[in-house]
Amino acid sequence: MDLQILVQAFSKLERITSRTQIVLVLVDLFKKTPPETIDKVIYLIQGKLWPEWKGLPELGVGEKFLIKAIAKATRARESEVENLYKKLGDLGKVAENLKSRAESAGAGLVKFMGAVGKEKLSVEKVYETLVKVALAAGEGSRDVKINLIAGLLTDASPLEARYIVRLIEGRLRLGIGDAAIMDALAITYAGSQAYRPLVERAYNIRADLGNIAKILAKSGIKALEGIKPEVGVPIRPMLAERLSDPHEILAKVGGKALVEYKYDGERAQIHKKGNDVWIYSRRLENITHQYPDVVEMVLQSIKSNEVIIEGEIVAIDPETGEMKPFQELMHRKRKHDIHEIIKECPVAVYLFDILYKDGEDLTLKPIMERRKALIEVVQETDRFRIAQYMITDSPEELEKFFLEAIENGAEGVMIKAIHEKAIYQAGARGWLWIKYKRDYKSEMSDTVDLVVVGAFAGRGRRAGKYGALLMAAYDPDTDTFKTVCKVGSGFTDEDLEKLNQMLQPYITPHKHPRVDCLMKPDVWVVPALVAEIIGAELTLSPLHTCCKNMVRKGVGISIRFPRFIRWRDDKGPEDATTTKELLEMYKRQLRRIEEVR
Repeated sequence: MDLQILVQAFSKLERITSRTQIVLVLVDLFKKTPPETIDKVIYLIQGKLWPEWKGLPELGVGEKFLIKAIAKATRARESEVENLYKKLGDLGKVAENLKSRAESAGAGLVKFMGAVGKEKLSVEKVYETLVKVALAAGEGSRDVKINLIAGLLTDASPLEARYIVRLIEGRLRLGIGDAAIMDALAITYAGSQAYRPLVERAYNIRADLGNIAKILAKSGIKALEGIKPEVGVPIRPMLAERLSDPHEILAKVGGKALVEYKYDGERAQIHKKGNDVWIYSRRLENITHQYPDVVEMVLQSIKSNEVIIEGEIVAIDPETGEMKPFQELMHRKRKHDIHEIIKECPVAVYLFDILYKDGEDLTLKPIMERRKALIEVVQETDRFRIAQYMITDSPEELEKFFLEAIENGAEGVMIKAIHEKAIYQAGARGWLWIKYKRDYKSEMSDTVDLVVVGAFAGRGRRAGKYGALLMAAYDPDTDTFKTVCKVGSGFTDEDLEKLNQMLQPYITPHKHPRVDCLMKPDVWVVPALVAEIIGAELTLSPLHTCCKNMVRKGVGISIRFPRFIRWRDDKGPEDATTTKELLEMYKRQLRRIEEVR
């Protein structure tokens, strides 16, 4: 497939702000894509070479390497590349500019050499070369990477050079979410967007959109109906709504529920096949290397040959066995000597679900059947056991169990519907699961997780830094991010020092097409970073678009006196608090006010 087809689509997508138009451009691109290449095209649109969960090296190459490669490919001096980069602020445009200049400057010579020596680039050639760049390691890998990149750029057209460099740098900035890709796949290969739920179900069960697209392109929409979980390929996790009134919670789930501790740890999806074990985080990152002790627990305690189970990995005090806060697990990410940190920060695993067992897809089974299967496959120990739970139809018992969970170091409870329709809704949020967390001693009954979509320049002591962030909630119905508040308090000096560096890879020259916003920050930010926020109360605001016109015409829901608590690196933007959740929280707040009156 000619690379020019792909980069022309990229160029169109970069200029589009309408989601509908984005889908149409993708449909046109997919129709021109051979079935054997569609997976590569999907990955490149996503700005990667493979799903993150594979744990393979990322493509990102440092600026210095790219500058050397661009200079080599365009016969420019490195200082010239650096000066142009300072002026344009985009290495992709630097490469495009220098390629254009090289092709027009040397008149006959450059054109002659181009005609003789240039190889027309294909998507397959670029993808294979970028894989070599990503996997190059060891002595001499620096020169190998530079030569591979320079070779691509030498054969690239100016427009191709722009996007090759952006891909390598990890700054494609197309503004395309998985939802838009799934819409386009349904239209292209099934003839209608009405088939999107089937595409999404397959993707939720096997979190590899490139692979799902290839199955669809080669075998048709019917092939997706039989998709089952596969050990070693993560399933997108089921999510929960939130409420804070036991009566309302039980009413929502049908009157009777399974209630279990909500542990303050790292959610883990654990796959076992024979003696092989994989552990995936909530964001489907392969974190197996962080938990060799958990791998041993799985091999010793899981009796079935093939299983996919879910649980919470919790840090525990090595002396008392008591649960410790989530932050303690961060030592696992930072320490290189993992065997040393195992002793310093031991963990326990509390299991709460099973999704697959010896060839059987359990995601479509009701929760009580899944719980029975989970009990059958687990041989419990002190540090590898099923989460503490009870079944109740009593709000009073629920509240008592909740307080007990808090007392024992959990952050609350999860309430799960137990009726026949209570299947595992992979990748979805719904009222089958409801979380009931402790009050953070604020008028807001809970924290919220919001996405950064913009930033404001600091003033006074914060001059030269970003002083506040524009935060948004996720609206799954429209696949957009709607603004909720501007947060500038709660940051430590260290947080503020890191902000510029954290935001830099995500800064974009215009409002992201998935952001619904009335305010104009000093810089726009691609929705990627999630932060936990607390505030005094939820209020109505004409400045924000979250739940606009749902409570009162012309106003949305905002947070009064918002305060930053921490970054949620374990959550992606689509895992953030939804607009529906904020609307429910606002309604509950109104009811509490009425009760006081």
